[in-house]
Amino acid sequence: MALDLEDSPALSLAASLGSDIVIRDETEIARYCRDWHGDVSSSAVAVLRPRSTQDVAACVKACRALNLAIVPQGGNTGLVLGGTPDDPAHQVVISLERMNAIRNIDADDFSAVVEAGCILSELKDAIADKAMFFPLALGAQGSCRIGGNVSTNAGGINVLRYGMTRELVLGLEVVLPDGSILNGLSTLRKDNRGIDLKQLFIGAEGTLGIITAVSVKLTPYPDQVATALLGLASLEDAITLYRRARRDCCDLMSAFEFMPPLALTLAREAIPDLPLPMSGDYPAYVLMEISGCGLVDIQDLMERFLEGVMEDGLVLDGTLASSQAQAKNLWLIREGMNEGQAKRGAHMRSDVSVPLSQLPAFVRDAEDAIHATLPDCICVSYGHVGDGNVHLNCLPPSDLSAADKAERIYRSKTVLNEVVDQYAGSISAEHGIGRLKQMDFDTRLPEVKRRLLTAIKRAIDPDLVMNPGCQLNLSAES
Repeated sequence: MALDLEDSPALSLAASLGSDIVIRDETEIARYCRDWHGDVSSSAVAVLRPRSTQDVAACVKACRALNLAIVPQGGNTGLVLGGTPDDPAHQVVISLERMNAIRNIDADDFSAVVEAGCILSELKDAIADKAMFFPLALGAQGSCRIGGNVSTNAGGINVLRYGMTRELVLGLEVVLPDGSILNGLSTLRKDNRGIDLKQLFIGAEGTLGIITAVSVKLTPYPDQVATALLGLASLEDAITLYRRARRDCCDLMSAFEFMPPLALTLAREAIPDLPLPMSGDYPAYVLMEISGCGLVDIQDLMERFLEGVMEDGLVLDGTLASSQAQAKNLWLIREGMNEGQAKRGAHMRSDVSVPLSQLPAFVRDAEDAIHATLPDCICVSYGHVGDGNVHLNCLPPSDLSAADKAERIYRSKTVLNEVVDQYAGSISAEHGIGRLKQMDFDTRLPEVKRRLLTAIKRAIDPDLVMNPGCQLNLSAES
């Protein structure tokens, strides 16, 4: 049902904050209230678009005065509904998209200070001009924003070398639920003055405050990159290859992705003219990248490594990119695989992790369990070998009704999570909890951890106004 915004607190917000900040038109509001995949649509009392940290503080105070809850939003590229309102009559979206400035780049300090609405790729481009590099790399980097990356502790393809977003953050500026501003934009590498408060907000998905600016670590720009697509006999061999690459290429290995044979088919379905440099006949594929700069000869290192593993029979076939264009095409297979799945319609998407040593057994057991329950569905398992993160997706037959697809998606997720539990893994490796995984998270939350998380939430946000229903589903009475 459409909200009657002319008889809502939206008018009060416009009066106190100004029409430049407040969006009240439902057509304009709609684009902020859909999830990334377009599976879920909602609405909100209003969308607020502040231009400064002081504006954000004013927005928070205005919402508090009207007893409105707040859903912070960056690029709205999240995959777990963390930035999608679910109570349209009582929630306001605060979008950070206009706070997109790069406040400072210090090449000597290897740091930058950026506002939360800065698009990830724009930061990467800006610092590249200074021969600097920010290693966070995501499929959505052309539209996701730094504040959302930090709020969700984003992962991506470079985690095995550089770590999650948490390890790239030096300091934060945060507007708290009472409208006060925590200014912690330090660029110090070593600062042991008590509890590190910024860690509370990294990965909190906007439930404790609104990140408005971030100081981040930079590294020298890796102007040498070697990329290879390799065919192997099994996922077990991919793990063996990773261990060997980890030793032989040391910390210069920046990506190590595994894909099934179906990946090539799915990529071609999404990008029909995509060149495929290898046949789709191998049981497992690895997309590997090493990178560096300075005096290290990356191409020679990759060639010597591949020569050794092919002589030993660990790698059955492979292609080494000889140009940036060829490297880009290899990565398009990985990205196109995701698009190909989307073209086949609604499906179960997962983001789980298990101990690296158990990854092959987990994939086998999880796929077997899903096939036993849902024999008409197709499993597609791929992910980041170096950090144990598997995206094990389940594709229902395309000719099923929407209701039947939804039923299979739910059942496959339930089966998958049960196997994850058996392996003492995580139901969310890099995407977060949001609203989509809130119930699954809640049922697996140990009591001591629940008590600590609840205490932190109530201490910082006692009135439960920040992104209610995301991560923890608390009530005033509980």
